[in-house]
Amino acid sequence: MASFLAEVQTAALPEASHRRAIRSFVVRAGRMTPGQRQALERLWPRYGLDLPDGALDLDQAFGRQAPRTLEIGFGMGDALLALAAAHPQQDFIGVEVYPPGIGSFLLRVEQAGLSNVRVICADAVEVLARHLPAASLDRLLVLFPDPWPKKRHHKRRLVNAAFLDLAARVLRCGGQLHIATDWADYAAAIGEVLQGSPDFAPSPLLADATGRPETKYERRGQRLGHDIHEFRVRRR
Repeated sequence: MASFLAEVQTAALPEASHRRAIRSFVVRAGRMTPGQRQALERLWPRYGLDLPDGALDLDQAFGRQAPRTLEIGFGMGDALLALAAAHPQQDFIGVEVYPPGIGSFLLRVEQAGLSNVRVICADAVEVLARHLPAASLDRLLVLFPDPWPKKRHHKRRLVNAAFLDLAARVLRCGGQLHIATDWADYAAAIGEVLQGSPDFAPSPLLADATGRPETKYERRGQRLGHDIHEFRVRRR
């Protein structure tokens, strides 16, 4: 706990044993409010998951076996909070790199009285590659990831062939990968890489209107007049 708070204070992520050359995010050194810091100090032991050297024991983390969803980059946490409240029989994990946002989210989780939410503060690619057991998730959500709109930054985009390999590793057979973006060129790239993946197939039966709540970034895209592009595929 002390080491985590030290990392929060410097707005830094834990160093991995092998570093990624290109990250899909930039850690902003924003200040935490006193309330956010207090929430982290008080609630991290209840809801936070410190990463071990190897894989997490998710049954131990939640104290049960249940279907599990992980959201990458949950931001304000609107979607994750709504899903967890609507499905108490399921477990939900959020991965985020911005400690101030995590502090605010943990306070909302407590206020909602939820016990089926856990949070990881780390690079999601490292989490998928090193810290989740194989076939441990029923659903993986990537809702409105950073579009990196400038062409020279497209290499930073999260969803690519290497990411799909990691997603396939952690999803059970039949598990769902759900991606949404409001950037047309990113959507075209996502569609192309999904089409070329041998691990995923279209999942029309899972494309129901109640599949996810609306997010802050989705509303922003709609205000800008962007179309919303959804991809729901299942692990073969």
